[in-house]
Amino acid sequence: MELKTLCELHGLSGNEGAVRRAIMETAGPLCDEVKIDRGGNVVCLKKGHQPDAPSIVVAAHMDEVGFIIVGYTDDGLLRFRPIGGIDPRVVISKWVHVGDERVPGVIGAMAIHLQTAEDRKRVLDFDNLFIDIGAKDSKEAEKLCSLGSYAAFDTPYEDFGEGFVCAKALDDRVGCYSLLRLLEESYPGDLIACFVTQEEVGLRGSKTAAFGQQAEIALVLEGTAANDLGDVPERARVTELGKGVAVSFMDGASIADRDLFRQMLSLAQEADIPHQVKQGVTGGNDAGSFQRSREGMRTIVLSVPCRYIHSGASVAKSSDIDAQFHLAKEFLNQF
Repeated sequence: MELKTLCELHGLSGNEGAVRRAIMETAGPLCDEVKIDRGGNVVCLKKGHQPDAPSIVVAAHMDEVGFIIVGYTDDGLLRFRPIGGIDPRVVISKWVHVGDERVPGVIGAMAIHLQTAEDRKRVLDFDNLFIDIGAKDSKEAEKLCSLGSYAAFDTPYEDFGEGFVCAKALDDRVGCYSLLRLLEESYPGDLIACFVTQEEVGLRGSKTAAFGQQAEIALVLEGTAANDLGDVPERARVTELGKGVAVSFMDGASIADRDLFRQMLSLAQEADIPHQVKQGVTGGNDAGSFQRSREGMRTIVLSVPCRYIHSGASVAKSSDIDAQFHLAKEFLNQF
């Protein structure tokens, strides 16, 4: 499956059905077992060819950030709240699709011409933003978009520049894409592929997925923040596009297994795979669930750097996405 296809599917936290169906269709023929657990996670088993080799979990999350409809104004605008961590400054004037019918809408705010000097000094929060779907009043808006409807960014996938891609949901469709590519190969040990739900709202899907697995090691494939534009000092860039896959030693949810961290860096160097160490203890991901469930698993995270992450238009570099796949493949083949 192409990354473009994955990114253009809508799959907000708790509503990952379209992504789940596409992954099941692609992964099914490649695996020995495929199931959906009670948390909505897709769990795939690809048996290894060496009976004594360890089983390894590789995980990526299917969900993306977005919005949910919570009310209406008298003049037909939709009130909404974010799903996942979204900066309200990056959503104004963005197109969205609302509900299963993909009703087109645009996120609006008061025009700058009408703002006072004090208005321009403050950041508008979600209480002061609305989705305009062209409805004449609240009744028409409610008919088109019921309470609890999801609203996803309407952003086409684009290749641009020298090897860059722009899309919504690169976090974490890049990980899902790499994991699907991994399922096309064979490995010494069993590969347990977990495509998990609701990462963006508290690692919820991975908690149930992790509880159901008995493996020693979990490798998490993610997208992560890059801060590599302008005059940002090198130490503050966190990750940089074009420098390869990012290996994390720690984030807000987990601390990497030290042996696996060193091992991953050594593998990347030996195989000449572009890589970098993530320079910041930021965010959190599903490694936190796999590290703590039952008896725990030794965890390590490989992330693709993404500019403008958690917005309607993130940017990544194809070479970094390829590096994530190749390093994960080397890691699985070494056991």
